[in-house]
Amino acid sequence: MRASFQETNLSPANFVYPLFIHEGEEDTPIGAMPGCYRLGWRHGLVQEVAKARDVGVNSVVLFPKVPDALKSPTGDEAYNDNGLVPRTIRLLKDRYPDLVIYTDVALDPYSSDGHDGIVREDGVIMNDETVHQLCKQAVSQARAGADVVSPSDMMDGRVGAIRAALDAEGFQHVSIMSYTAKYASSFYGPFREALDSNPRFGDKKTYQMNPANYREALVEAQADESEGADILLVKPGLPYLDVIRLLRDKYPLPIAAYQVSGEYSMIKAGGALKMIDEQRVMMESLMCLRRAGADIILTYFALQAARCLCGEKR
Repeated sequence: MRASFQETNLSPANFVYPLFIHEGEEDTPIGAMPGCYRLGWRHGLVQEVAKARDVGVNSVVLFPKVPDALKSPTGDEAYNDNGLVPRTIRLLKDRYPDLVIYTDVALDPYSSDGHDGIVREDGVIMNDETVHQLCKQAVSQARAGADVVSPSDMMDGRVGAIRAALDAEGFQHVSIMSYTAKYASSFYGPFREALDSNPRFGDKKTYQMNPANYREALVEAQADESEGADILLVKPGLPYLDVIRLLRDKYPLPIAAYQVSGEYSMIKAGGALKMIDEQRVMMESLMCLRRAGADIILTYFALQAARCLCGEKR
């Protein structure tokens, strides 16, 4: 009877699986994220996607580990049509035409400064110059076959500019998932280790949101909706359930939540130390994100949780 009256449900179809990729052939473990790897784009990645599809996870988002030699102050490698991400998209679409591929639109993996934007000599982030680069990056990803481009940079006006750039190139069918409420959070540490994308100086507080702010999310969401966003994302997830619910109640657009690396690693660490039941806490945390109003969840637990939902124990 309890199951009959359950108000919230969780399905593998709700998950988007974040995958780290690199130019090498070997899969290299990420120390701060147990169970996660930088996957070789030709083999390890394809195998991981196959495992996810086997349990109903058919959406992935790609994050590249870019060699230092290809990084620059303006992040020009971000829109190289033969770069790591476009090559990977083409490979995956050739193998799995119906796979839904999300991409990250941001300069920090490609920037020698480690920031999401182009940095002026005095340390100021140059908003408009950055948006120009992001538009070229999004078009390059769409040209390769991306289904959803996801600007995570938090520059002003970038959603509208990217929408216009995509439409001008004939990519009206490519959706935009905007990182609408991306907070300047301490929960991102393991991710930045995975991509070696820590800022070389300063922090990201000038363009990411203050964790103390709630109503500001409405301002960001209103701007993104008016500029043409198709999905609104909140990041991190569990510490910001109130913001997820706020956007769910105020906007008709689909809502995404990102269960970030710090959230993942805390659960993994607690489980390894036998302080918590890892599987139960994992599933409860995901259910809470859904209950708060998230339609989809970007989570490193996607494969593990989907296997749990499918009744597998491996």
